[in-house]
Amino acid sequence: MVSPALTIPAAELDWRFSRSSGPGGQHVNTSDSRVALSWNVAGSAVLSEQQRLLLQQQLKRRLVAGVLTVTASEQRSQLRNRETALAKLASLVADGLAPGPAPRRTTKPTRGSNYRRLDAKKQRGATKRQRQRPPAD
Repeated sequence: MVSPALTIPAAELDWRFSRSSGPGGQHVNTSDSRVALSWNVAGSAVLSEQQRLLLQQQLKRRLVAGVLTVTASEQRSQLRNRETALAKLASLVADGLAPGPAPRRTTKPTRGSNYRRLDAKKQRGATKRQRQRPPAD
């Protein structure tokens, strides 16, 4: 479940398992605990056309032929890695569908900030003038 309005059906998810490097001792050589979870964004039936375009635009670096793939191998057990992969996928999709920040409105500096800026420049110039050698007559 990505959000209350969007749930990805299990039939659209493609799971692949492989041997994971990392913690596990001798067990790591015999079990397929690494999880790769793929979801076809371009062919998904649960997305509206607007959501599909937004996701493809936001996640274009992560998509390969319209498919979003997430891997998890942090945990020792395959079950925990499955849960981690689902959480990563849900987070990516939720972030991809979230509205962006409001556009910045350009403003003019206030009269007071302009005065303070010019006053600071004058003070800095005066400090530098005091450091100079007096002119030789």
